[in-house]
Amino acid sequence: MDIKNVAASGTLLAVGIGFGISSVFTMDVGSALRMGPGYFPLILSIVITVIGIAIGIKALRDTEGFHPQIAPLRALAAIIIAPILFGLTVRGLGFVPAVALTSLSAATAATGQRPLVVLAITLGITVFCLGVFYYGLGLPVRLIGPWLGV
Repeated sequence: MDIKNVAASGTLLAVGIGFGISSVFTMDVGSALRMGPGYFPLILSIVITVIGIAIGIKALRDTEGFHPQIAPLRALAAIIIAPILFGLTVRGLGFVPAVALTSLSAATAATGQRPLVVLAITLGITVFCLGVFYYGLGLPVRLIGPWLGV
């Protein structure tokens, strides 16, 4: 039995079932043709629960032992600092520079990354976020902020 995946399965099951119950009892679910505000959370909770069940079944079949590893302090710091950095800079720098800076910050978590790969990932994430959040969802943010003199 793989303890790590049993724990992951339990977490996913708890989250999936919890949100499913919450969406059924606190929101109008509606139907597939007339979806209510609780419809999407219910479907998402079902998907999370099914993934939790699949991981649990796999975990019970595995005989591999669990060997915990501690993440490097540099990686932990980079991942924790990234969303804080975004929150502190999105209004002053603007959305595009804040996303790029956050992506670069998170990229420092991995060791041995080539600079061109990091820049390509940063550019890809920035373009993706711009397309989804600014153009797709219409997020009301400035693309370039006042700190850059624009």
